[in-house]
Amino acid sequence: MLGRSLRVLHHVRRLYSVESAKEVVVPNGGGDGKISLKGGGVDTIGKRLLRLTYAKRSAVTCINEWIQEGRSARKYELNRAVRELRKFKRYKHALEVCEWMGVQKDIKLLAGDYALHLDLVTKVRGLSSAEKFFEDLPEEMRGKAACNSLLHAYVKNKSTVKAEALMRKMSECGFTKDALPYNHMISLYISTGKLDKVPTVIKELEKNTSPDVVTYNLWLSVCALENNVENAEKIFLMLTNAKLEPGWMTYSTLTNLYLKNDLHEKAKVTLKEMEKGVDRKDRVAFSSLITLHANLGDKDGVKRTLKKIKSLFRKMNDAEYLSVIASFLKLEELEEAEKIYREWESVSPTGDARISNILLAAYINKNQMHKADSFLDHMVEKGISPNYTTFELLTCGYLQTENTDKVTDYFKKAIESVKRWVPNEEIVRKIFGVLEMKGDTVNAEKLLNTLRNAEYVTIESYNSLLRTYEKAGKVPVMVAERMAKDDVKQDEEIQLASELCISDVPEILSGDKL
Repeated sequence: MLGRSLRVLHHVRRLYSVESAKEVVVPNGGGDGKISLKGGGVDTIGKRLLRLTYAKRSAVTCINEWIQEGRSARKYELNRAVRELRKFKRYKHALEVCEWMGVQKDIKLLAGDYALHLDLVTKVRGLSSAEKFFEDLPEEMRGKAACNSLLHAYVKNKSTVKAEALMRKMSECGFTKDALPYNHMISLYISTGKLDKVPTVIKELEKNTSPDVVTYNLWLSVCALENNVENAEKIFLMLTNAKLEPGWMTYSTLTNLYLKNDLHEKAKVTLKEMEKGVDRKDRVAFSSLITLHANLGDKDGVKRTLKKIKSLFRKMNDAEYLSVIASFLKLEELEEAEKIYREWESVSPTGDARISNILLAAYINKNQMHKADSFLDHMVEKGISPNYTTFELLTCGYLQTENTDKVTDYFKKAIESVKRWVPNEEIVRKIFGVLEMKGDTVNAEKLLNTLRNAEYVTIESYNSLLRTYEKAGKVPVMVAERMAKDDVKQDEEIQLASELCISDVPEILSGDKL
């Protein structure tokens, strides 16, 4: 029998984790993924640009139409629009506004404008285009702001060599007199797993300037990754001694670290401080706050935070719904989770399967496979498109019950739901393991066909197929020919099987077209 360590449990743990509860809708004042333009009836160029919703529409056309109406497009208004568009991840339109301003003779651009422009080029057209944009800048504009923007681009693309080279040049030019470039480098080393380089960066930072709150938060993140409570507490003391104000991220990192080490009393203290400091402007913090309360087993804290979110914002966003549903499930409050899910289903315009998958994983984790199947039908009825994770969860769930028909069916749907499947060797091995144990040659052939369509047929697949036939007391047909067609080299086990006589030919082979 398969243990409870299958991927379904991995998915459940990941879905219940605050780290996995990423924003799936851009947070905003309304909380519904839409940009609210209420507040006064006066039309502005900024409101016009924010109405462009669809990426195919042109910001330049919008500005030109505004001017043709006899209105002026002033730089400060356009800059504000760029910031708003960027905030709502409307990068293409923000870039078009920047490019339009760049060719206007009566608009004088400053270093900060070019730095923002470079950042948008990175987001829309990629790193190579950003590097070319930087090289084409006037000499006087390739200063501190532009260098920081390019360094940020290198960090986001994990280009360590280029980032380190640029950092050296920035140091030579005197552009490292504040914490920002050092924070970029710390972020890079965290994301690439080179934590041993962080102390050197901090030493260099302290020679030239003073750490800011972001520096300390990143430093605490390193401690969390290293699971070093003692160092984390020393760094927090350094932060307070520097007379800096800890933010919600500071307390969130400490709380997670304390929880990881079963220091629940300390976790309660830092979580209380976090809760006191979180307000409307820190909207993203609420998802973390809810999950931390759940991790402490504090149902009242989850409900209290949920009530506060609803009092502050017109609608909850998907990230908040995800955190609340996952938290109630962690607290084994399935009915509460289902209630919140129904609320999300009725108000959210996104139909994001990631929210549904949390509840689906809960049913599967409880071995309620009939309910899981019914829930899948319900998702489809509500217009929610199942994704790869949906079908993989169901595959793993039916592996628990050894229902091989359902396993091969859902696994096929999982692979067909993505353009290109990233091979998951563990799940393939688990499926073949059950098929071998049951001697299910029909589904073993189905699985091989599914893997062939996904361009992932290996010698291990064929060896598993042979063992399945052996368990069933049968011999597969034309193994050598099929392997040649799949460009898989034979090994000793296959060669031995090829010498044996052929018995029953499974019906599934009629689709192989040899």
